[in-house]
Amino acid sequence: MEEIFIFERKIYQKLLEWKQTREGRSALLIEGARRVGKSTIVEEFARKEYQSYILINFANTTDEIFHLFDDTSDLNYLFLRLQVLTHIQLIERQSIIIFDEVQMQPKARQAIKFLVADHRYDYIETGSLISIRKNVENIIIPSEETRLKMYPMDYEEFCWALGDKVTFPLLKQLYESKQPMGAAHRKMMRDFRLYMLIGGMPQAVAEYLKTNNMSQVDKVKRDILDLYHEDFYSMDKSGNLADMFDNIPAQLTSNASRYLISRAIDSGRLDRNTELISNLKESMTVNIAYQASDPNVGLALTKDVTHYKMYLADTGLFVTQAFRDKDFTENVIYQKLLSDKLSVNLGYVFENVVAQMLVSAGYKLFYHTFPTEDGKHNYEVDFLLSEGHKLCPIEVKSSAYKTHASLDAFCRKYSSRIEDKVLVYGKDVAMHEGVRCIPPYLVPFL
Repeated sequence: MEEIFIFERKIYQKLLEWKQTREGRSALLIEGARRVGKSTIVEEFARKEYQSYILINFANTTDEIFHLFDDTSDLNYLFLRLQVLTHIQLIERQSIIIFDEVQMQPKARQAIKFLVADHRYDYIETGSLISIRKNVENIIIPSEETRLKMYPMDYEEFCWALGDKVTFPLLKQLYESKQPMGAAHRKMMRDFRLYMLIGGMPQAVAEYLKTNNMSQVDKVKRDILDLYHEDFYSMDKSGNLADMFDNIPAQLTSNASRYLISRAIDSGRLDRNTELISNLKESMTVNIAYQASDPNVGLALTKDVTHYKMYLADTGLFVTQAFRDKDFTENVIYQKLLSDKLSVNLGYVFENVVAQMLVSAGYKLFYHTFPTEDGKHNYEVDFLLSEGHKLCPIEVKSSAYKTHASLDAFCRKYSSRIEDKVLVYGKDVAMHEGVRCIPPYLVPFL
């Protein structure tokens, strides 16, 4: 029998908070990319926190259960039929009904308004945001929903999955003390590169724990990417959506100051391109950083929606995507990346994982570019964070070098707006010319 991994996820505490504070007055809608672990954590929550539960996967259920929601005028009949068909007894205020892949049955989502008002049971819906929105054109969207976004496993959750609950609290203490890691830094970087390579998709992490074989992990990630492709083609028959997604590693490698649609597809109408970007964003398979044209504390106030950079939501998938020119990524490639010996600029991989960690920490992504003094090139600050009434600019490098020309130029230009400045690089904690230099495994504490 195949071993099943149930990983500890931080979103579990948010599910508990919803249950305790809302007390059935709203349903919970969990949005996230495919294969991010929504169904697993929700069923684990239902199993532990309720006396009974019914899970309906609308992508794989009987016609009889599926069509029960075509008519929800008689809830007594609906609940009776559900119990008969599933052989599960529902207990008032002690049971929960889960609508998994709810986008497949829009009428079930529409029924949430009446189910919540009935108040006998709790309800959780899961699905891909983009698919949910595509399938609700002819229904009434319920207002009785509390929404949560679910992302790939962050670095702390990854450590938990590997049985390590000691390292992360120690890292936090070291970050706050601003002390270097010393001899432990080399091991910490190796461990962090393992996270970069495997990523935070639960299936990939489970495969690593089962096999300790990176080629097998890579196959799992390729399957996930293939699934995303199928979703993209179902939404956009032209293939443009899939091509734009595939082109993300190449665009980051080119060091362009923004994502250029014309490099990925034949550019069409502006409204069509805007729709494609919106679809990618809502799929939650990508993270988008927008240019802040006049960077200040209210970063969103000067967001330039025409200038943006795109990252994959999971860096493990990013690595597989970047090396997808081969039939499979051999163990040797992974081993060299793990030991930092592959002759390729890893800067874009570091940039992607920093974006992923910032999003997991609740930040919106912003960056800023501006011309050099001679006007021949551009300076670029990779990420901007708002700290109180000041800004924290972040520059990302994969190397050990402490050079930070873009940070310096940015701080000269906007000196009155700067609280802290950070260089994320491959070496240990240090201060260099007023810049706080930290390794990427400390980014979660920014």
